[in-house]
Amino acid sequence: MSDADLISELDLSQFQIQSKTEIVHILQAIMQKNGLVTAYFNQDETFVLTSILMIDKVRDEVVLDYGSNDALNLKLLESTNTLFVAYPDKVKVQFSANQVIKTKFKDHDAFCIKLPDRLVKLQRREYYRLLTPIINPLRCVIPVSEKNRIEVTVVDFGVGGVGLMGLPPDASAEVGAIFHGCRIMLPEIGVVTVTIEIRGFQEVTLRSGAKSRRYGCQFVDAPESMQVLIQRYINKQERDRRSRLAEL
Repeated sequence: MSDADLISELDLSQFQIQSKTEIVHILQAIMQKNGLVTAYFNQDETFVLTSILMIDKVRDEVVLDYGSNDALNLKLLESTNTLFVAYPDKVKVQFSANQVIKTKFKDHDAFCIKLPDRLVKLQRREYYRLLTPIINPLRCVIPVSEKNRIEVTVVDFGVGGVGLMGLPPDASAEVGAIFHGCRIMLPEIGVVTVTIEIRGFQEVTLRSGAKSRRYGCQFVDAPESMQVLIQRYINKQERDRRSRLAEL
């Protein structure tokens, strides 16, 4: 995955909005402010910049602006799992679509998706999750016992917790399990040492076809000094992302 700043699906049930009226209201607010919407697809490694042009409450459709890159537009139209992210008033809004189709809006090409039946809206920094790079991902060293330490991949990261993959079956990684003294190296920032609690997991299929588990973990009483390091890393990734988008 790229550092697309997407939110892990593991711990989001309490932040999901399923009211059609409220979803339409949030999307209309983004549209009225001409807010930028980023459409991530291809395993979240590719994105197209767009914006909301119209919300049809009768047909339950959302029309979005066509991208500037024809090749990427075609790939997006072939995607069966697209995730849309926007930041109205610095609040992260995220929703997904299984299909993006081509349509016309005022005689111009446009994208059309089904009005999402659920939407995630986050603004508290402790629930913000940053996806880590697929190349040279962050690693977390977990002491599973006094004599045994394992190193696993960090797939998403925030002030409040972390998403992990690669925990072996014998690591006793059940919901509610707590691991003390876990260490995450943040390039150019420092080392974060925290206690993590496993809050949930989901089965995922890797590109190779193999099955794995993605664990959603919460930090337990993370000291303020560690939170500062985490936020500093997130801020750096945000600056780098905005810089790349500005170059497009």
